[in-house]
Amino acid sequence: MTDFLIGSAIAAGATGIGALPALIFKRGTHRFRDVLLALCAGVMMAAAVFELIPNALVLSDFIMVTLGLLAGVVTLTLLETTVPHHHLEHGYGVKVNKKTILVVSAIALHNMPEGLSVGVSYGSGVEGLGPLIALAIGLQNMPEGFLIALFLIQQRVRLAVAFLIALLTGVLEFLSSLIGYFLTNFVEGVVPFGLAFAAGSMLYIIYKELIPESHGDGNALAATYSFILGLLAMLFLISMF
Repeated sequence: MTDFLIGSAIAAGATGIGALPALIFKRGTHRFRDVLLALCAGVMMAAAVFELIPNALVLSDFIMVTLGLLAGVVTLTLLETTVPHHHLEHGYGVKVNKKTILVVSAIALHNMPEGLSVGVSYGSGVEGLGPLIALAIGLQNMPEGFLIALFLIQQRVRLAVAFLIALLTGVLEFLSSLIGYFLTNFVEGVVPFGLAFAAGSMLYIIYKELIPESHGDGNALAATYSFILGLLAMLFLISMF
C-alpha cells in the first residue's frame, strides 16, 4: 500500500513539475513556444506508441486496445464538439477560448483512466507492473502539465492560478488511482483499457492540436526537429527503465 501511494503520488505530481518550465519561459518568443509544443508532442507520441499501447497489448488483446484507443479519440471528439464556442469570462477578467478549454479538459479527462491504470497495476499483484506503469504515466504527465500551464498563461491567467490548475489535474489522477487500486478485485480489463484510452487521447491532442499549432507560424522545420528530439528523449528513458 505504501509503495502504491508513493508511486501514484509521484506520477500525479509530475504534472505540477511539468508546469514549472511554462512559468519560467512565459515570455518566450513564438518560435520558442512552437519548439516546446513540438517537443511535448514528440514525448507524448513516444509514450503513447512505445509504452502505453505495447503494455496494453501485453495485458490484453488487439480488440480491447482498439476499443480503448477509439474510446479516447471519440471522447475527445465529443468534448470538442460540445465545448461552447463563445469565450468564457473568469473572475480575473480573463477570457479563456475554446482551444484552451479543450486542451485542459481533455488532459484532465484522460488523467482519470491513467490514474485507474496506475491503481489497478499496483493492485494486480503482478511484480514490477505498478512501478513501470507509474513511471510511464509520470513521464507523460510532465509535458501535459507544461501544456496546461502554457495555454493558460497565453490567456493571461495568473501564474499561480495556471500552476494550481495543472496541479489539480494531477490530483484528479491520484484520486482515480485510489479508486482503481480498490476496484482491482471487482473490475477486469481496467488496466489495458485505461492505457489504450490514454494513448488515444494523447494521439488526438498531438495530431489535432499540437502539431498544427507548432507548424502554423513559419516554424515548421524547427518544430519538426524538436518533435523528433522529444520522441528520442522519451525512447531513451523507456530503454533505460
